[in-house]
Amino acid sequence: MRVIKHFILFTIVFQWSITIYGQNKPNIILIVSDDAGYADFGFQGSKIMKTPRLDKLAKESVMFTQGYVSDPTCGPSRAGLITGRYQQKFGFEENNVPGYMSKSGLTGDDMGVPLEEVTIADYMKKLDYKTAFYGKWHLGGADRFHPLKRGFDEFYGFRGGARSYFPYENLPASHLDKMERGFGNFEEHEGYLTDVLAENAISFIDKNKNDPFFIVMSFNAVHTPMDGDEKDLKQFPNLTGKRKTVAAMTLALDRACGNILDKLKALKLDENTIIVFTNDNGGPTDKNASVNKPLSGTKSNHLEGGIRVPFLMKWPNKIKESSKYNYPISTLDLLPTLYVAGGGKVSDLKNIDGVDLFPYISGVNKNRPHESLYWKKDARAALRKGDWKLIRFPDRPAELYNIEEDISEHNNLANKYPEKVKEMYKQIFEWELTLERPLWQLKKKFEKFDIDRMDKYR
Repeated sequence: MRVIKHFILFTIVFQWSITIYGQNKPNIILIVSDDAGYADFGFQGSKIMKTPRLDKLAKESVMFTQGYVSDPTCGPSRAGLITGRYQQKFGFEENNVPGYMSKSGLTGDDMGVPLEEVTIADYMKKLDYKTAFYGKWHLGGADRFHPLKRGFDEFYGFRGGARSYFPYENLPASHLDKMERGFGNFEEHEGYLTDVLAENAISFIDKNKNDPFFIVMSFNAVHTPMDGDEKDLKQFPNLTGKRKTVAAMTLALDRACGNILDKLKALKLDENTIIVFTNDNGGPTDKNASVNKPLSGTKSNHLEGGIRVPFLMKWPNKIKESSKYNYPISTLDLLPTLYVAGGGKVSDLKNIDGVDLFPYISGVNKNRPHESLYWKKDARAALRKGDWKLIRFPDRPAELYNIEEDISEHNNLANKYPEKVKEMYKQIFEWELTLERPLWQLKKKFEKFDIDRMDKYR
């Protein structure tokens, strides 16, 4: 009897220590949408898009009003996110486009995150997390870059940058567009891809409900091709053309996110799960009719509309609901933030550019997480320093904006503050000295170059 009493007491104390000291690791789901417009969610002010589940998530989260990506295009942005480093530091400066060859001889499949780079999944596995990746990879098509070789235990998705939302009846033009389960098991899905990806994530949650898990839910929605499900298109009778289709695709994205959240609640995991929702770059206002207002610019450029994205983070009882954080932060910060939340130490992380955001969110650290943020592609570059932003062009004078006072970047102050321009120009040059040469540069006319096909992967 005494032994039983001692066991019960030990169990109570152990559970209490988990609650007090945070030894019960939170589950983590990182949701990344693709090419969504900054203003194309209800929680971002849209009166057209129907996003009730994400709007509810926003009310339960902290909203980062100045959330940035590290590049205004898909591949480089994702390379920065998954490593917590400026991707230019390991030469991943341009999209990896299948079917083309760089000046150095690299083909599309060979263009990936170098193997010596440590991914967020590598780090989470060290903390005994079960790891999974669903959807668009776009970080290297060759086998050596495969998600299962970059820290993930499970993969269901496609290696490339864009594909049909409906099953292919014939083989796609690029083998990287084929759906793949695990490693090398290629088989087309049944149904609408956005829904199918969520279903696979839900299955993983069910299988690993007793273990801490880390999921990257990498939707290809709402990237082209413009494929709306018929039932979703019917929800927008007053819209036409691409705007109607992107609204339908966004509704499907919202539904898929909601289904994942419902599964967490059904398993009583929702109170111990961190949810992050963000986008990989600004919306392309031409190709999918996305809306970035009040931001100027679009995907592929360094105006705010190309690099500022919706950004939510929920952690029940840890992050204040329906709150806002107004200093600039970056998707580079996700790796250290989530690693620390899982029980890791910042000192374990080597050569990263992101920071742990929780001291800032909580108010313990009242400074800015970043005094400076950088962007670069070829000769184009941008620097956000405090509230000032300089954009450098290869073919015309630089532009200077005060983002705090001019979010839409309408008032170029370069002529008014020439010394500020000079100072920030010099800072960009100094940062560029820390970077590697690009491993590939696709803007030059290499053999078999096809600009229309390249644009598909942007």
